[in-house]
Amino acid sequence: MDVQVRTGRGGDAGALVRLAGQVEQWFGAMVDDTGFHEAVARQLARGTALVAVAGERVVGGLLVGRRPPVCHLHWLVVDEEVRGLGVGRALVAEALARCADGVETVEVVTFGADHPGAVVSGARVFYERLGFLPAEAAEPGPEGGSRQVYRRPL
Repeated sequence: MDVQVRTGRGGDAGALVRLAGQVEQWFGAMVDDTGFHEAVARQLARGTALVAVAGERVVGGLLVGRRPPVCHLHWLVVDEEVRGLGVGRALVAEALARCADGVETVEVVTFGADHPGAVVSGARVFYERLGFLPAEAAEPGPEGGSRQVYRRPL
């Protein structure tokens, strides 16, 4: 699959919300959450959202926060039709390449080991394959499920 990763634009908001609908069972309500819409719009306006595009279609997105010495991967989503084809890997690789000077560590909060989405989504294995290591527990997600911080030094 030929996928290009680029900085997200305002017109990508609808596609990211569409993708959010595919993962609400793991993260809690987003499609009808105005706070989620506002967060996506802020990230797009700041230029800290990445999108993966196949042809003209947005097939993935990643929201990134940079506060040296840490870069945070806030939310990663890949269209269910193309999961397992390298889209998530391409998004994370681009985010790591864009880490600001002074960033020493990349962090992501993902599902805790006991969360149903941990196995079904493959998120923990995905991050481990990219060199992230499990660290401390994080606050539960909005749906009440456990979360864990994963870190990777740069």
